[in-house]
Amino acid sequence: MAARISIPGSGSDGSLQIRMATPEDAELIASVLRESFIEYRDSYTTEAFAATTPASEEVRGRMKEGPAWVALLGGSVVGTAAAVGRGEDLYIRGMAVLPAGRGRGIGELLLRQIEDYASPRGCGRLILSTTPFLHRAIRLYERFGFRRSEEGPHDLLGTPLFTMVKDSGRAERARP
Repeated sequence: MAARISIPGSGSDGSLQIRMATPEDAELIASVLRESFIEYRDSYTTEAFAATTPASEEVRGRMKEGPAWVALLGGSVVGTAAAVGRGEDLYIRGMAVLPAGRGRGIGELLLRQIEDYASPRGCGRLILSTTPFLHRAIRLYERFGFRRSEEGPHDLLGTPLFTMVKDSGRAERARP
């Protein structure tokens, strides 16, 4: 199921679509992850950057573990997010928006899509891990109702991490 909205001045046809990713999207997703995080490469260890920006084969493998979505702006893939179940929780991973697509609400729409997926499945919490230097992403997660947790992991192959959690029934969904 795809959600489509119109964003003025946002592309050739002005529309943003969030849809479930398919294995055929894996190469584009890998490219979006790499392009979205390349500006932070020096803040990651080499191993952590590689884990954050998986190649298309690993993206395909992740799709077998849980759902992934792509955001298309004017027909081009500009963002992605994925999730995997962990007990009663849903862990968000591989979330990225290309620099040219930032500031248009794409990250919020991806988070809403994940929340809409989690709700009917009875997921108790949404969980994600992030690095302390991704300030813009952290602000987005906080606006969306995520709070820092002492839960781990605290490290990704030598790069610091912290966990953020949103109880599914605790906070109303953020609205722009």
